[in-house]
Amino acid sequence: MMSSHPAAGHGHGNGHGNIEVDPIWDNDDDSTYESAGSGTSIGSITHSIHEYVFENGRRYHTYFGVDKYIIPTDEQERDRLDLNHEVLLQQLRGELHGAPAPKEPKRILDVGTGSGIWAIDMAEKYPDCEVLGIDLSPIQPNWVPPNCRFEIDDAEEEWIHVDNSFDFIHMRNLNQGISHWDHVLSEAYRCAKPGTYLELSESGQKFYSDDGSISGSSAMLSFTQKLGEAMLRIGRPPMSDGMQEAMLMRAGFVDIHSFTLKMVMGPWPKDARMKKIGIMNWAQSESAFQAYSMAALTRILGMSYEEADRICREALDETKNKSKHVYLKHYVAYGRKPAGDERNTRKRKAREESPDSGDSGDSGKGSTLRGVR
Repeated sequence: MMSSHPAAGHGHGNGHGNIEVDPIWDNDDDSTYESAGSGTSIGSITHSIHEYVFENGRRYHTYFGVDKYIIPTDEQERDRLDLNHEVLLQQLRGELHGAPAPKEPKRILDVGTGSGIWAIDMAEKYPDCEVLGIDLSPIQPNWVPPNCRFEIDDAEEEWIHVDNSFDFIHMRNLNQGISHWDHVLSEAYRCAKPGTYLELSESGQKFYSDDGSISGSSAMLSFTQKLGEAMLRIGRPPMSDGMQEAMLMRAGFVDIHSFTLKMVMGPWPKDARMKKIGIMNWAQSESAFQAYSMAALTRILGMSYEEADRICREALDETKNKSKHVYLKHYVAYGRKPAGDERNTRKRKAREESPDSGDSGDSGKGSTLRGVR
């Protein structure tokens, strides 16, 4: 069973319905916001783990391979990740996840923990629970709650964790570093306890406007087209509608729910909460355009630093044009691992209801998925 999240349009992030523009911003004479003034290898932290490559003035991961993760792993990126965490807290109205809260959890896993801030917050929320954050790079702080710890690991390798060992698994903004989602989610399914949830939370790369304020000649659209082209070449397509639900279904999760958040850019919304989110997103975009794309554009598409930097700067500058009322989509989907007796019942029903024609069965799955969004 799959459905849209019941709060998608009203509670979490205005995933449906247009965002009203604050008339103050459009009626001002200034055209920009600036002029207006606004094989699993988990190890100790060894020397090799702290080796990096420096490109375009940024520090990148190398321990699991130079192209394993093409977003910087430096202090500037860590600060941006912390700000992005605050943005999502605002979008989720103070909640750390959209899935049902785990009941008396003993172990929680944060895959791709980044700066570690989500894991730290969960450890503070559940002091009797062990919260483990794994990441390719050791950029997490040393001072953390006693029930929180971090390990260096590659989620695309075989997981060392035993079956049915986690009460909740969380994955956020991993898409530019994952080439084999089906394997990752298969391992997550194995390691999740029956009856518990896995949540996927990913930002898309395409800009939208409800009022048609961006067009085909937009620098932002050109930026996303080039970045999308690069990611497709290495088998990591940008997240889009329905992708997460399909991945969860293939992995075996049930009761799949999803919702979409509108990540507005700039203080143009009339709604005070969305305006605050827009300002925070605007602040993180000062480094986000280059963080997400410089390695992709130079390494994969072969652009010069100057050309790639120009594409990033022009897109960033366009977000400061007060006539552009744009947002990105942030996709959240979660599913539950069925209990043991439930899995046996589902398998039996699947065998009983299996159609004679394999093509007919595939068609049924496709139509179900299209009805989700």
